[in-house]
Amino acid sequence: MTYILYSFISENNHKKLMQEFLLRFPLDFQKKIMSYRRWQDAQLSLLGRILLYKGADNFSKKYKKANVKYNKYKKPYFEEDKIYFNISHSGEIVVCAVTDVSDIGIDIELQCDIQIEDFQLQMTKGEWAKIFTSINKLDSFYGYWTQKEAVIKNSGKGLSVPLKSFEILENVAIIEGKTFFLKEIKLHEKYKCHIATCTLLDETSIKILELDPSNDHAYLS
Repeated sequence: MTYILYSFISENNHKKLMQEFLLRFPLDFQKKIMSYRRWQDAQLSLLGRILLYKGADNFSKKYKKANVKYNKYKKPYFEEDKIYFNISHSGEIVVCAVTDVSDIGIDIELQCDIQIEDFQLQMTKGEWAKIFTSINKLDSFYGYWTQKEAVIKNSGKGLSVPLKSFEILENVAIIEGKTFFLKEIKLHEKYKCHIATCTLLDETSIKILELDPSNDHAYLS
């Protein structure tokens, strides 16, 4: 089963979230949260961790006490790899994917009005041709961008894998002989989101949950 949990930040709930949840996490994570100057950045990071443990509860309560580790490329993981997860945030939304199927990567982006030509060198010739000839170039660009980001996040090597070094073809990418399957996750009209898995997922095996920061019961179980 794969769970996609997401939440929107709220300044009205910030103090409450910090008081009720921050102390539940390891000291190094608390220091990281407190180091942010903007409440938005602090809450996005905190909510990401809350969503992770909430999602992990669907597999085992033991993860409430498990520490998050990081590989040399800064990809987070649980030392006991029985579940896999990934977190992403953009704008006012944070999303976390948790699964017991395969390693996973997720990326979400707020679809801002940008000069997509500035990112042409990050795309293959085939991808750029499809973006340039599409009816909605911006939507097409963010589609490819979130797919490629999800793939490199799944790979565990992050930006050490150049985005242009692999191509997305019919929701599939291959890096060093390893196949990644892409699936769009529709959360909000202003955002584009994709997950990348090493196993092809069935729609019925994906459960999407929105958690409301103003509702204590959404987080406490």
